[in-house]
Amino acid sequence: MNNRFIVFDVETPNRFNSRMSAIGICVLEDGRIVDDFFSLINPEQPFDRFNSMLTGIYEETVFDAPCFPEVWEKIEPIMSSGILVAHNAGFDIGVLRKCLKSYDIGWKPKVKGICTVIMGRSLLPGISHRLNDMCDYYGICLNHHRADSDSHAAAEILLRYMGSGADPVKYIRTYRMDF
Repeated sequence: MNNRFIVFDVETPNRFNSRMSAIGICVLEDGRIVDDFFSLINPEQPFDRFNSMLTGIYEETVFDAPCFPEVWEKIEPIMSSGILVAHNAGFDIGVLRKCLKSYDIGWKPKVKGICTVIMGRSLLPGISHRLNDMCDYYGICLNHHRADSDSHAAAEILLRYMGSGADPVKYIRTYRMDF
């Protein structure tokens, strides 16, 4: 069994969700956090006011930031080293897929992933599973809509689920990365 989980979160510049303005990654191995990564990303696309207000990231914030292909060179070995995990994985993995496609970067046709929202709904039915609500529930510090904080919070939530006896392997699904 692979016991290495790559918990990540992305922020996007606009409603198209095809590029990233930031990525946060938190690596779990053997039930503990062993590494993390954060980068702002110049999406080379205009920002919507809504997204900037939500994330605090503006065009001028990322003017000198690396573009996605530069960041991908650094994070691909990390992203390829375990099972991807995200809070609302369909969104984050979908943005990753679209970003790879928009830059014509080949990767894997499919990836294994876990959604902590789906996992949480199974384990703790009847409560809200929004990230901020789960952080309140578990007493996890959160600076919401900041990719580094969100990825760390999702990692802490996964650790809480595992600590209560949940087997994350039961929640793995396959996500298509090709179109």
